[in-house]
Amino acid sequence: MESQLARIEQSLNARYTLWVREDLDELPDSFTITDPTISGHPIVFASPGFLKMSGFSREQVVGNNGRIFQGPKTNRKTVMEIREAIREERAVRVHLLNYRKDGTPFWMLFQMSPVFSKEDGGVVHFIGVQVPIRRNKKLTDDGADAACNEIAFGSCRREVCSDSLVELTRVLAMDTDTNCKGVKIEESREASELEKQRAATAINNILSVLTRYSESTGRMVCGKRCSLPAAGLINSSLNISLGRIKQSFVLIDPHLPNMPVVYASDAFLKLTGSQIL
Repeated sequence: MESQLARIEQSLNARYTLWVREDLDELPDSFTITDPTISGHPIVFASPGFLKMSGFSREQVVGNNGRIFQGPKTNRKTVMEIREAIREERAVRVHLLNYRKDGTPFWMLFQMSPVFSKEDGGVVHFIGVQVPIRRNKKLTDDGADAACNEIAFGSCRREVCSDSLVELTRVLAMDTDTNCKGVKIEESREASELEKQRAATAINNILSVLTRYSESTGRMVCGKRCSLPAAGLINSSLNISLGRIKQSFVLIDPHLPNMPVVYASDAFLKLTGSQIL
């Protein structure tokens, strides 16, 4: 466990200068950075904007993966689409229903982009940007408006007084997705062009920060694969799969000089006290 925590801590520190976190914190966007080379593909950085939007603290988010934001209405097909993009080490943009810490569901535009090592072409991180999608006026459930109106006008019938107008206004202002009991959540939402542009701009800004701070360490990164993956390099999807195996083991490549270790499990690192960065 200590080895896992150490790798999460070093995920940014080993590739970028220590000031990278401060600059990332200054960005106004809601985003996370994950490391596919660590078992479980955990979040290694969460922006203040993301923490505010989700209701989680940084301690609750870092070290976990995206599953903690999913719920009963999260579309599994969309989740599989994201996993497929990770396996193929490519960017993806989807509409996704996630859940805040208090259980409130919300629709967002999720755009993910890989960060490549300029030296060997391997994926070192994934950037995930989340842009909340504004609620559509028309719900897919035809009975939604009627249900909410019944709640509102029922309140007025129960209590005919000077406060009834205030109560009516309050109820009608509620987001029907989350406050009307028994009303289905919208089937889907479509992001506007402005929301799509916000996500794309955020990705570029984050990549710019990571690129700048990687130059100072000499372990440069880029948003597009700058070179072919080096021989013996394990891709991110295989890394994730191997990370689920709890036994102590290593993989070596007999086709490379001196047969180097190309993968070591977390159990092996903990057993030997070794570190692979």
